[in-house]
Amino acid sequence: MSATRPEQSNARPQTGTQKITTFLWFNNNAEEAVNFYVSVFKNAKILQTVRYGEVGPGPKGTVMTIDFELDGQRYMALNGGPEFKFTEAISLMVNCETQDEIDYYWEKLSEGGQKVECGWLKDKFGLSWQVAPAILPELLRGDPAKTDRVMAAVMSMKKLDLEQMKKAAEGK
Repeated sequence: MSATRPEQSNARPQTGTQKITTFLWFNNNAEEAVNFYVSVFKNAKILQTVRYGEVGPGPKGTVMTIDFELDGQRYMALNGGPEFKFTEAISLMVNCETQDEIDYYWEKLSEGGQKVECGWLKDKFGLSWQVAPAILPELLRGDPAKTDRVMAAVMSMKKLDLEQMKKAAEGK
């Protein structure tokens, strides 16, 4: 028996939750991580914190889950223990309008973490991020030679340089 896709609605659920929420598993430092993320993003807030003792078998008073929002996107953090670690198989992408914005998020999110390459970094909690110009898809569209030039420029960088990427797109 095959399942059928439910009717889609453009209406937001009445509970105020989004349909799909990114769920992040931490090892006993979810509260520290969420406080860090909320401090980095200007339009951010903690929505709800659930502590053990209120629910669950963990040490009373310690954080079990935290619902939070970064620029209108909801997330949930869990203190799940050491069983699972973040990998590069999933990352959060920050679309930036200016080089100043790229510089800000690159420096803040990589602080205590690892600056990787091609706009990728790992924060101090091991979560991978991509800090990229919002116009990247536009820079990659068009003829294959333009795409190759832009990708060659991106591959030569750690933190992305918007002006160098634009010049590569223009063939300069």
